Amino acid sequence: MELTVIGGTGLYDIEGLTDVRELELDTPYGQPSDSIVTGTLDGVRMAFLPRHGRGHRIQPTDIPVRANIWALKSLGVERIIAINSVGSFKKEVAPGHLLIPDQLIDRTSRRVNTFFGDGVVAHIAFGDPFCPDMRKLLVSCAGDAGATVHDGGTYVVMEGPAFSTRAESRLHKSWGADVIGMTALPEARLAREAEICYGIIACSTDYDSWHEEETPVTVDIIMATLKANMELSKRIIKLAATRLTTARTCGCPSALAGAIVTDPKLISPDRKEHLRLIAGKYLP
Repeated sequence: MELTVIGGTGLYDIEGLTDVRELELDTPYGQPSDSIVTGTLDGVRMAFLPRHGRGHRIQPTDIPVRANIWALKSLGVERIIAINSVGSFKKEVAPGHLLIPDQLIDRTSRRVNTFFGDGVVAHIAFGDPFCPDMRKLLVSCAGDAGATVHDGGTYVVMEGPAFSTRAESRLHKSWGADVIGMTALPEARLAREAEICYGIIACSTDYDSWHEEETPVTVDIIMATLKANMELSKRIIKLAATRLTTARTCGCPSALAGAIVTDPKLISPDRKEHLRLIAGKYLP
């Protein structure tokens, strides 16, 4: 599978897919957010998974992220484009603009963020949390799709589901962060552990709560901007699908090399079998 799109708020399907199949998968972590739709878009085999489920049934904290990434890995997925709706801390990143982030700040507290543990310790490098090749591709495609796109920026990931207080919003802005959302983590970290290339299209819908001249963010404000953002995202996805290269030359395919520090002799056969999909080539 050459490409997968994980859809966020407002993006629950991909138009133009042919040879469509819906897959109901199970994983060691339960079922994914929804059935995974596979098909062909302009000659490229791809998959689509709505992060919150169709009809937006799953709140950010409860998204079964490990099941989602595991299921995609089992299908042979190598690249993920993730769509995220975000609030902006920068006046220049106006509602309706897109940002392709290059950094993350984790402010979540209730989410399992690794496939490891239970007797196996792994420390992946995560200094640059997004695939550089995916970022470059998304910036280029966003510009060609007619979007106002910002190349790089820091995405704060909050727990939710409530939006920020004004004090929290001002704090995050003072850190130099660019946008805030609820779903980039642990998704990006688990994709890295699974050695999948991962990039985000962050769709600005509002100014969070810091902007004194703007009404604090509400669902109504977000939905008013969302439709145009999602149409742009669909155009970017279509362009990206046609521009993928077959070979991956980034470091993502070997992200686990040297990361597992537990002596293999101390890892039980059952645990090795459990991790085979994610780390089998590193666990003799």
